[in-house]
Amino acid sequence: MRLDKYLKVSRLIKRRTVANEACDNGRIRVNGRVVKASYDVKVGDRLEITMGPRTVAVEVLQISETVRKDDAAAMYKEV
Repeated sequence: MRLDKYLKVSRLIKRRTVANEACDNGRIRVNGRVVKASYDVKVGDRLEITMGPRTVAVEVLQISETVRKDDAAAMYKEV
């Protein structure tokens, strides 16, 4: 699954266009390196999302095309 789509489906970022812009501006790191929105997310990847002064680090536990709002948090684990 593309990184920008994963960020939206898992609800780490509210909209896919915002996720895409964050990737383009270098605010998303996967396993310590800056990647593009087209990066293929895999289970076990570590994502670091920097929005303003706040940085969130999560580990990908599951990948799914569609997820209910209540189950979205089960797709990742905060590190």
